[in-house]
Amino acid sequence: MASPALVERAAWLRAEIERHNHLYYGLDAPEISDAEFDHLFRELQALEAQYPELSSPDSPTQRVGGAPLKNFSQITHRVPMLSLNNAFEEGEVAAFDKRVREGLETEAVDYAVEPKFDGLAITLSYEQGVLTQAATRGDGFTGEDVTANIRTIKAIPLRLAEAPPLLEVRGEVLMLKADFAELNRQQRERGEKEFANPRNAAAGSLRQLDSRITATRRLTFFAYGIGASEGVALPASHAGLMDLLAALHLPVCRERAVVRGAEGLLDYYRRIGEQRPMLPYDIDGVVYKVNDLRAQMELGFVSRAPRFAVAHKFPAEEALTVVEAIDVQVGRTGALTPVARLQPVFVGGVTVTNATLHNEDEVHRKDVRIGDTVVVRRAGDVIPEVARVVAERRPMRDLLTPLHEPFALPTTCPVCGSHVARGEDEAVARCSGGLYCPAQRKQALLHFAGRRAMDIEGLGDKLVEQLVDLGLVGNPADLYGLGMDILVNLERMAEKSAINLLEALDKSKHTTLARFIFALGIRNVGEATAKDLARHFGALDRLLVADTTALLEVPDVGPVVAQCIVEFCGEAHNREVIQQLRERGVNWAEGEGAAPAGSGAASGKTFVLTGTLPTLAREDAKAMIEAAGGKVSGSVSKKTGYVVVGAEPGSKYEKAVELGLPILDEAGLRELLNS
Repeated sequence: MASPALVERAAWLRAEIERHNHLYYGLDAPEISDAEFDHLFRELQALEAQYPELSSPDSPTQRVGGAPLKNFSQITHRVPMLSLNNAFEEGEVAAFDKRVREGLETEAVDYAVEPKFDGLAITLSYEQGVLTQAATRGDGFTGEDVTANIRTIKAIPLRLAEAPPLLEVRGEVLMLKADFAELNRQQRERGEKEFANPRNAAAGSLRQLDSRITATRRLTFFAYGIGASEGVALPASHAGLMDLLAALHLPVCRERAVVRGAEGLLDYYRRIGEQRPMLPYDIDGVVYKVNDLRAQMELGFVSRAPRFAVAHKFPAEEALTVVEAIDVQVGRTGALTPVARLQPVFVGGVTVTNATLHNEDEVHRKDVRIGDTVVVRRAGDVIPEVARVVAERRPMRDLLTPLHEPFALPTTCPVCGSHVARGEDEAVARCSGGLYCPAQRKQALLHFAGRRAMDIEGLGDKLVEQLVDLGLVGNPADLYGLGMDILVNLERMAEKSAINLLEALDKSKHTTLARFIFALGIRNVGEATAKDLARHFGALDRLLVADTTALLEVPDVGPVVAQCIVEFCGEAHNREVIQQLRERGVNWAEGEGAAPAGSGAASGKTFVLTGTLPTLAREDAKAMIEAAGGKVSGSVSKKTGYVVVGAEPGSKYEKAVELGLPILDEAGLRELLNS
């Protein structure tokens, strides 16, 4: 057994080695030479070898890596790792600042700004101060367990300077430019394939099943935020949060700052852009975040991105190549997108063979033709696009006549043959065969089965993919022809699951006209518009034959929405699917609809929900309010009629009190709606 003195010595060595790791990797301010550091490390190794009880998972000696894994296990994030919306132009940055100011109802906003690292997003879980788990972003909700590999990165402390019960640290794993150059030099010497760029090298290194390989790669890490936490006194600002992480000896970026307004954002963007070539790491833009953390919560999120932050990307790399063909792709929502097929060209770290031309107007504006030499850009360092044509290299029949004609978008869908329609003020043309077109099939089925549409429980992404890929379902009506003999033979479909799905399909046949209209997936027709249409027409047959004039009589239906409805209902394929649905038993009560305008105390009022209600789910409360003629909003303003408060309300409640707005609990809401 090790004596108390040796136990104390081992603890001191672990702390001292981690301190020097922080000085070297986090602060770039080493106090001792490499030889002195190696002496401390070898002493600790010797002690742990002689007295195994002195070894611990958070010891620096455990960074060397262990036996290879068979695969990575999955980890569900306690708090989702959301992505950021992108901005590419100064006008988009100004628009972001304007949205933030309007959302917070203030004249000026302070922002925390920092470089956007070109690496891999990672979350680190520290429990009682000890690193216990690390995971990749994955799809934002579930990532891969890379704990063994993360432990080999010396920039990441295995134990924090303080020990809160739980702290999830979010950050980026990357490879410095110098380390990338050295790695590729070693690859060349071994006659092995070189990595395309530092991000590619970092990704390949971090996802090694053998952590001993990861340990040989010099990866580093920068923290930029937190996820879940317990027992941590959080500061009031993002800048303060970064200072807190630095105090815990987590590496944070030195180039961060706090600026005011759009002008401050753009000034920082230009300064970092000038410094970019001299920085030791690759960046592909800068990140702007509202500095006040309470203001961040007030602004909230949209889809899978925060409203309080945006990534301002740098101009992408460019290269020359030749357009060999122009094809038209039909997207999941029916949008027709011209795509340039290119002679392969290496740009932005990858070989590009296809590039988006966005839409018909863009093709004509740039006058892109087959045979043209073009400049290809990786827009946002992700999606390749044709930036411009090199006109002097265009193939010509003679001095005045180009070899190829200008591009023309087809008038019928290249996939299903349905009519292609384009709104008067829209840039995108779309296939009108939404219920029939194979290109839109999966999206149409998922929308049709959604909770707010036909509410077919159990019909998710994976099952829809199987049904479509196997040719079992071609449109929503085919769902009601599925039988037990088909379902039980599908992958991951047991008999009980098949029975449940068939019961859900049968239950969904009895719906409402509003839900059915919404389920059809008519472009620009959301839940509220579907309810307005059901209330106004009362019967589906009246809607199917309605012209633009009749549709414009519906509240909140304008010319664009009216045209979308006319085009959808005028497509023979769509009417055929609707008829098949009715023949297979889908039904509703004709003349049904929501409460007419002005019929109740809630009519015309805007409600905001915050906190957890005792018995009502958020969606159920929303449905009740809308059925009574009210509207539900996600933010509190002076125009809000009522704020409905449940358990653990957020900042919306505080703002409601500040503005003196009427506040209801669940009982008060029910009483109001019943009146």
